[in-house]
Amino acid sequence: MSGVIRHVTISGRVQGVGYRGWVDEQANARGLEGWVRNRRDGSVEAVFAGPDDVVTEMITACGRGPFSARVAAVHAASGNSDLLNQRRAGERFSVLPTI
Repeated sequence: MSGVIRHVTISGRVQGVGYRGWVDEQANARGLEGWVRNRRDGSVEAVFAGPDDVVTEMITACGRGPFSARVAAVHAASGNSDLLNQRRAGERFSVLPTI
C-alpha cells in the first residue's frame, strides 16, 4: 500500500440506511483498501488507504452518503497499518461486525 491511511468516523442517521454497503461499493470503485463497520453509539467507523487525493475524495463522499442517510459530521484523522490490518485476511476492503 502506498499513499495515506485515514481513520474516519461518520455520525448522523447512518445506520439502518445502507451506509456500510454504500461505503464498501464506493471504496471498491475507487480501488481503496480498508474497512467499514457500525458502532454501538450509532456512528459508522471506517479506515481508507490509498492515494491521498482518492482518500480525500472518499472522505468528502462520506459527507453525503447514500440517498437515505443524513450525515451530521465526518471526522477524519491519520490512521496506521495496525488499523488497516483489522480488515479480513485476503480482502482489499471489508465490512466488519458492529463494535
